[in-house]
Formats: sequence, C-alpha cells, structure tokens
Amino acid sequence: MKLSIIIPAYNEAKTIEAVIRRVLQQPVAGIVAREVIVVDDGSTDTTARVLSSLVAEFPREVVVLAHTKNKGKGAAVRLAVEKLTGEAVIIQDADLEYAPTDYPLMLEPIISGRADVVYGSRFSGQQAKRVLYFWHYVGNCFLTMLSNMVTNVNLTDMETGFKAFRADVLKKISLRSDRFGFEPEITAKVARRGCRIYEVGISYSGRTYADGKKITWLDGLKAIGTILKCWIMD
Repeated sequence: MKLSIIIPAYNEAKTIEAVIRRVLQQPVAGIVAREVIVVDDGSTDTTARVLSSLVAEFPREVVVLAHTKNKGKGAAVRLAVEKLTGEAVIIQDADLEYAPTDYPLMLEPIISGRADVVYGSRFSGQQAKRVLYFWHYVGNCFLTMLSNMVTNVNLTDMETGFKAFRADVLKKISLRSDRFGFEPEITAKVARRGCRIYEVGISYSGRTYADGKKITWLDGLKAIGTILKCWIMD
C-alpha cells in the first residue's frame, strides 16, 4: 500500500524539515511507498526555501504545492487531495505536536481493512501527552460533544489534527471549509456517509503560542458555526 501524507504549512520554517524527515523515516508495516505532499499556504517566512532544499534531497518522495496567499488548512487539504496518489492518507500538521511514530497505530485499522477513517485522540490511550491549556481542553470537549450530537458518533477528540483516511473515501467528499472548520466538516461528512470510523489514542506534544501555535478562540466560534450549519443541512 502507498501512503500519502498531507502537510499544510504556514510559516513553519522552524519545524517543517524535522517533521518531513521524521515522516520519511517512520516504518509502517504494510506501507511499501510513501509521498509527502506539502502545501505552502502563503508562508511569509523561509518555509519555501526549506521546502525547496528538501525537494532537491528527496525528489521522489516530497511534492510541494503552494498558495500565493494564506487560505487556511481546509483549502490546503483540498489542493493536496487533488494530487495524491496513495491508497491511504494521513493529514499531518507541520509542527511537532503530532508524532509520526504513531503512524502504525493510525494506519493499522485501515491497512487491515476494518476502517475507512481513523482519528488520533489526544484524550484517550496511555501515550504521553504534554499538559497545557485548561480552557483549550474545555473548548475541545465542548466542540466534540456538539459535533457528536449532530453526527451521532462517540468521538473523544473531533478537533484532532491527526486523521487518516482511505484515499478513495477522502477523494469522494466535497469539502468547502477553508480554515479550521475543516475538522467538524470532514467529521460530519464521513459520518453522514456511514464510513467506518475508528479512534486510537496518540501521544501529543502541544506547543504554546510562544512556540507558534495558531488556533484561537475565534477558530472555536467558527467551528461552532460549521457544526450548526452541518446540523441544519442534515
């Protein structure tokens, strides 16, 4: 099976090289080839320069796509989905919050044929997790509960940035959200399609705003709007 890894990147020059190298080095049973599709989402730092050197070093594995201006995670994922060639897909953030060492956990239900979609939960399992913001945790729990009410699934972490898909499933889903509304939108749409959704506990090394964390309470409000829109449309 070939694995496609989608990495949306916006001003991640400090971490993107380390992420890509870890992704390429991580062995996964059942994966015989992989491609890393990075979408430079209008970065204004040296992200593009770092990516150019990585493409030169790994011309067969690393593909770089670009937006001329920042459009958001959802828009970046849509662009990458058009180009991917793998049978399985992982969406990997460009920072170091989510560990490629968890790929075997994320992909096993898909490789074994049991799952169409796998969510990596920051709130379950025995893996080590960095302790950070209480109100972020409360907000995540609220958004997950609201999403679960709409979709009638029992996720513990809808907002996770670590999701895996069968490629044929992801390609059939029409996505509209440009920014972090991607998370509740994709959740609503895979649930509506009756996809087999699994959830596994993952490690998590959350970063602070000083480290470059970008999501804010405004993104939370927009996520609520996306969830309610999906409820009305349903």
